[in-house]
Amino acid sequence: MSYISEIDVSLNDIEEQILIKKGFQKVPGSLNKGAGVHAIYLWYKMGEKGEKAITKLQVSFKDDMTPGLINAGYQQIVKDLNAGHRGDCIYLWSYQGSGEYDTPIVKIDVTTDANNEAEEFGIGWERLACDLNRNAGGDWIHMWMKREHQNYICDITATDSYKSDKDLFGDHYIRVDEDTNRGAGGSTVFIWYRQTTDPKRALNDLEVSINDKEAVQYQKQGYSKVYVNLNDGTSGNPVYLWHKKEGSSKPIQAIALLLNTALVPEYKKAGLTVIEKNLNAGNNGHIEYLCVYQ
Repeated sequence: MSYISEIDVSLNDIEEQILIKKGFQKVPGSLNKGAGVHAIYLWYKMGEKGEKAITKLQVSFKDDMTPGLINAGYQQIVKDLNAGHRGDCIYLWSYQGSGEYDTPIVKIDVTTDANNEAEEFGIGWERLACDLNRNAGGDWIHMWMKREHQNYICDITATDSYKSDKDLFGDHYIRVDEDTNRGAGGSTVFIWYRQTTDPKRALNDLEVSINDKEAVQYQKQGYSKVYVNLNDGTSGNPVYLWHKKEGSSKPIQAIALLLNTALVPEYKKAGLTVIEKNLNAGNNGHIEYLCVYQ
């Protein structure tokens, strides 16, 4: 089976023509729809046996997010996805791996209409968390990928600093590239997860506690706690992730951080569990919900 071996980005018509000559294919949907003057597009090239497959994609929107990626061997596309207009400087990174936790990516896509997001999960797509129009206005833009084989989430953790980024990337974790403290001040907090193709190794349940009563409840029910406060450094409630490998026959295939809360009904309709507990509970930060697809 063929898979994605190279990706690139075009910022203008000249770059588009160069990529066409190099054999790249364009992904429909401008990465800055509704915000930029010049359309920005994602491009890819397919590879066959003997060529390394891209197995992971990440996004950075702060300089502090980059050292861990560089040290872990990720390759940056040095083209700002928000070029030419206001908003965060956003860069795309790719990784070519072949280990236990690396499954080739065979398709990539872009959604420029938020109402089309939820249905993607049901047909095996994974969503990159960062809105590619982050802080730029415009439409909600998300990049998606589909793998050669179905993957499941087998490990989950979180960080409230960048100290362990290199180790987590080196251990094949994927960073959910949106700050759970967005707009709230405090630490920059990220959720991380690792994938497996073996459903027997997968997590089957994921919960969020936003107060002490809920934390005690999940502990009594046998959940394991991720010991990083997703609200660290803010005036808000302590917020923690809890997980189980028992309790359900359905392994977790994907998780999503949902900031566009208008989509909650659509996500539920598509079969996702929306944990409607604000990860910024108790402060004035952006409302964020964790979603689970099984």
